[in-house]
Amino acid sequence: MAAQSQLVEIPLFPLAAVLFPRGRLSLRIFEPRYLDLVRECTREDKGFGVCLIDQDREAGSATSPAAIGTVARIIDFHGDADGVLNIVVAGTERFTAQRSRARHDGLLRSSVVLWGDEPAQEVPVEFALLQSIAERLVDMIAPHWRHAPRKDYEDASWLGFRLAELLPLGAGEQQHLLELSDPLQRLAELRDILPRFQKP
Repeated sequence: MAAQSQLVEIPLFPLAAVLFPRGRLSLRIFEPRYLDLVRECTREDKGFGVCLIDQDREAGSATSPAAIGTVARIIDFHGDADGVLNIVVAGTERFTAQRSRARHDGLLRSSVVLWGDEPAQEVPVEFALLQSIAERLVDMIAPHWRHAPRKDYEDASWLGFRLAELLPLGAGEQQHLLELSDPLQRLAELRDILPRFQKP
C-alpha cells in the first residue's frame, strides 16, 4: 500500500478524465464555482483535487466523484475573449477523499489523505517492451515528454503512469491503474492489455 501522510482540505474538481502524477491536463473553465476555485488556488498557491466522475450503470442515477484522485497544480493559464479561462494543470500526488461537502454553489470540498510518492523501483527487464512503446507514444502524441531523461523511462512508477495516460484506455481502466499502489503490478497489467492494440 502507498505510504499515506497528512490530512488536508482541498477543493475538488470532478471530471470525466483521470489525472496521473506528473501528468498534465488542459481545462476550460467557465462556471463561476470553478473560476472561484482557480482564483482561490492561485491566490493561496495550492492545488485542487481532480477525481473521476463515477457513473452508476442504472439510467438516471446520480454521479459522484471517485474517492481516489490526484492533486492538480496550475502551471499555466490564459483567458479567451469570450470569458473562458484556459488552464493547464500538472498532477502531483494521489489522495483518498475522506469527507466531502458541497458549498451552496455546488463546489465540493473534501478532507483528503495524501498518499505521498511511490518508492522508486527500476523497471525489470521483462517490461523493456513497455519502455519502447512509451517512447513511441511520446514521440507521436506527447511532445511535452520528448525531453524526459532516460532515468524517467527506467522508473517503474513514471513509466506506468505515462502509459496509463497515453494508451487509448477507458476512464474506468485508467482509474483502476491510478488506484494501484504497486508500480510493478501496474506495469504487469499494462503489459497484459497490450494485445488488444495489436493489428490482426
